[in-house]
Amino acid sequence: MQKPSVAELRPVVHPPGVKDRRSGEHWGGRLYMREISLRIDRHLVNTRVTPNQLTYVMTVFGVLAAPALLVPGIPGALLGVLMVQLYLLFDCVDGEIARWRKQYSMTGVYVDRVAAYLCDAAVLVGFGLRAADLWGPGRIDWLWAFLGTLAALGAVLIKSETDLVGVARHQTGKEPVQESASEPRSSGMALARRAAGALKFHRLVLGIEASLLILVLAVLDTVRDDLFFSRLGVAVLAGIALLQTVLHLVSILASSRLK
Repeated sequence: MQKPSVAELRPVVHPPGVKDRRSGEHWGGRLYMREISLRIDRHLVNTRVTPNQLTYVMTVFGVLAAPALLVPGIPGALLGVLMVQLYLLFDCVDGEIARWRKQYSMTGVYVDRVAAYLCDAAVLVGFGLRAADLWGPGRIDWLWAFLGTLAALGAVLIKSETDLVGVARHQTGKEPVQESASEPRSSGMALARRAAGALKFHRLVLGIEASLLILVLAVLDTVRDDLFFSRLGVAVLAGIALLQTVLHLVSILASSRLK
């Protein structure tokens, strides 16, 4: 069968609302990855590869970010970024192939969410192990591995807090939550939420943003010839993850999402 053109694919795999989803679309997807994925889609839509298989591939790339970051220096940081970008690419492609074929799967949705958890956790755990200096000549400092794991736990809890809203609503017979319900009922809480959203510091514990930060810190470490900046970054991300875990929970309880 003839491969569809990008122009033919676009209105089907990028229907209105896909790129505009406030909580479901990463800025990387909107900015560049959705355009790259379209070029990949046209080579896959007529093959036997299923959307679920692509989701599993996406999951593998997300998990591989952790061992990639164990490679010392800038090469390891670059490998980490590459694994996460491939994760993002296949995160776009699997859903696009599903929309083109109208081949939807609850399993695919479930594995996609698991993959998101694993990718964020893998990057942060890998970062902590990297900062612990596993391959260095001195003693391994497990404090940084612990802080990286703590950051990973916070990142997973933040996603869990969001997903559990849907679980709670389903179990009580409520319809899926609307975007407008995320706004806190208190004007003070709403202002604080908008301020936090404008600063976007909480996004640093997400796998994509964290991998880019790790690359920047690896360059600074290379200039300084130690792991000072990576260790500082691990500590900062652990603090952000723990703080955001609490703030996000308070934000959900103060909104109409559980009403």
